[in-house]
Amino acid sequence: MEKPEIDFIEGPAPLELVITDLIVGDGAEAVAGGQVEVHYVGVDFENGEQFDASWDRGSTITFPLNGLIAGWQEGIPGMRVGGRRQLVIPPAMAYGEAGSGHRLAGRTLVFVIDLIGVG
Repeated sequence: MEKPEIDFIEGPAPLELVITDLIVGDGAEAVAGGQVEVHYVGVDFENGEQFDASWDRGSTITFPLNGLIAGWQEGIPGMRVGGRRQLVIPPAMAYGEAGSGHRLAGRTLVFVIDLIGVG
């Protein structure tokens, strides 16, 4: 797979987590609280600017889901290895409301995540 391009999303930011399967994988399934290996791109919903991408560092990232933001904890389980999923995550499920100290606080985030492996 290649680094995905994230299309600008028209309209108001959603208040709930929005999960869209772009490619449905056929490998092992990610489970809540499990370990995942992913490639991802993250952009700001409002301006479409990329704030992070594992692709740009040239390697995947492996971590336990229960250590991540709520949008990932809820949005990745059920995904299968080989799949690509888009998550649109409101601030309450990301880094909190504006003023909480994180540079992405108060922002709605869009991630495209490729599930490479599960553990």
